[in-house]
Amino acid sequence: MIINQWVPAAHKGDAIGDSARRVRDLLRQSGHDADVYALTIDDALKDDVRAFRDAGATRGDLTIFHYALPSPMTEAFGALPHGRVLQYHNVTPAAYFAPYDPALFRLAALGRRELATLVGRVDLALGDSEFNRRELELLGFERTGVFPIAVDTARITQKVDRPALTEMLDDGLVNFLFVGRIAPNKKIEDHIRLAEVYKRYVDAYYRFIFVGRYDVVPRYYATIRALMTDFRLLHDRFIFTGPVPDEELAIYYQHSAVYISLSEHEGFCVPLVEAMAADVPVLAYAAAAVPDTLGGAGVQFAPKDLEVAAELLGELAFDDGVRERVIAGQRRRLLDFGDDRIARELASLVNTLS
Repeated sequence: MIINQWVPAAHKGDAIGDSARRVRDLLRQSGHDADVYALTIDDALKDDVRAFRDAGATRGDLTIFHYALPSPMTEAFGALPHGRVLQYHNVTPAAYFAPYDPALFRLAALGRRELATLVGRVDLALGDSEFNRRELELLGFERTGVFPIAVDTARITQKVDRPALTEMLDDGLVNFLFVGRIAPNKKIEDHIRLAEVYKRYVDAYYRFIFVGRYDVVPRYYATIRALMTDFRLLHDRFIFTGPVPDEELAIYYQHSAVYISLSEHEGFCVPLVEAMAADVPVLAYAAAAVPDTLGGAGVQFAPKDLEVAAELLGELAFDDGVRERVIAGQRRRLLDFGDDRIARELASLVNTLS
């Protein structure tokens, strides 16, 4: 069977594109003719992803369209005669961008409107979390299901040697990690407020590390820096790395005491799975798809009481018994994201639509 996947943009390190390529490889292992097609492709992926203008893009027996932003692919997908599988990765609600970036506000608003144009024009609509599936159902998609992102955890657990970075991270401070774009829905300002509470009531020897692009919403990033100044926090205790190669990302995970998520809107949140794979205890605000991805793992809390969060953070950082129990639960949950389960669900998907 020919099974194509469409992604608007193929960027190395992007969760959606990485998942699509991993799914493609699993499909090939099962004997299918499988390829990934994209409108724009990083130079590093030119030999691994095919251009959407290739005639083969529309010749699939099944076509899986990964939707996260508006693009010309949407209408082309809706026009296919059969085998249309939508995989929805969510669109950040436009309201988060309103105070900071009109262009991103417009893009997000268009993204949600364009998604609705596919109602009644797909054979199956999948969310990569139950949270996303419910949103599809509310929009009017009739046949829905859940298919999780296929996360490549090997890049996090690989053995790497970066002596200078390791020495910096092992200087006696306790490292707290966040991975992702510095964007309004991630609520990075709450990390800064948490740091102020943690410093005041728990421990002054800490460091918050933010790995990911901070130039996506410049005005938002500026407000974060301003808040740090307002609190008179030590700026060297807050590291904003920008994008890093996989080898450095692995080091950041492996030398962090706790992974923190205070986001208020996630469609899946790949770093939660990566943290579990690295045996880093997770402290997460239980919002949007975060409970779906963690299952019962990690330490989840709601409402967002930062004094409670600071106490929990201290326990995860310093109580070995608590850490061991949380890590054991995360290891059990991680099994749900392994290749064997993904392969089984792929086989079920293909059998359902073939």
